[in-house]
Amino acid sequence: MKFLVTGAAGFIGFYVVQRLCEQGHQVVGIDNINDYYDVNLKLARLAELDSLTNFTFIKLDLADREGIADLFEREQFNRVIHLAAQAGVRYSIDNPLAYADSNLVGHLTILEGCRHHNIEHLVYASSSSVYGLNSKVPFATSDSVDHPISLYAATKKSNELMSHTYSHLYGIPTTGLRFFTVYGPWGRPDMALFKFTKAIVEGKQIDIYNNGDMRRDFTYIDDIVEGVIRVQDIIPKADDTWKVETGNAATSSAPYRVFNIGNGNPVKLMEFVQSLERSLGLEANKNFMPMQPGDVYQTYAEVEDLFEVTGHRPSVSVADGVERFVNWYREFYKI
Repeated sequence: MKFLVTGAAGFIGFYVVQRLCEQGHQVVGIDNINDYYDVNLKLARLAELDSLTNFTFIKLDLADREGIADLFEREQFNRVIHLAAQAGVRYSIDNPLAYADSNLVGHLTILEGCRHHNIEHLVYASSSSVYGLNSKVPFATSDSVDHPISLYAATKKSNELMSHTYSHLYGIPTTGLRFFTVYGPWGRPDMALFKFTKAIVEGKQIDIYNNGDMRRDFTYIDDIVEGVIRVQDIIPKADDTWKVETGNAATSSAPYRVFNIGNGNPVKLMEFVQSLERSLGLEANKNFMPMQPGDVYQTYAEVEDLFEVTGHRPSVSVADGVERFVNWYREFYKI
């Protein structure tokens, strides 16, 4: 089949492109290569993909309406995996307008492309941040997600609502994946593991929010990608018997579905830091700080519905995942 993968120079997109190409699919990847974090890391990921004969990269911004429309018209994709977005909870506090262009307008241009070109299945990235003020754990896709606490989270919830509308109006099968704290080799420099590793290696302080009293459902990149690849083959179907009053919020009468994709095993932040210290053989200089605006105390994914549908249960432990990241970091940065 022929796939469009948006955010192909990004962390998850890079791995998804690799897996699809290994399976023999034709893949067109797009990315605007913005400078939210080190552009050189994005270019290095693309360089790794350069040897794939069934991969084509096009530099393109999601908010370029004509460019996206022309891309769909020219390439005639079978399926779309939409991973591009302006990421970051804290960044959204100070740079809200960046999220409107990438996450709202950008998502709409992809939906419009799918609408006009009979796309078999749109799989898109949502986020665990949509759970917002929820305190019940684990977070289940049947829970209310009506109280986000960051603009980033609000845009991801909006993506789910927009997708449902297009599934309902035009019969486009859509599946949203709420990612939980993804980490691993080639990861994003704005995420905790990368930031902590860089600071510890350079002998600098690491900022630990809420005085270390936080828990995260850290999910290794291989487990995330396995879930994405399996889900794209499971196309939602319309269900005329589904009702708002009695149905699960993660499903619909339309061909629409939402899944959590996480480890399902939250880890204390300080345990995560200790795993990193062991892997590096260095002790971190810790700067304990209060909770930051937009942050949540705990993330914890209920993933039984994903397991039931795909047969995949995340399996990589934090200790193993952190060790693999550190080995990659040392090799990539030659330290």
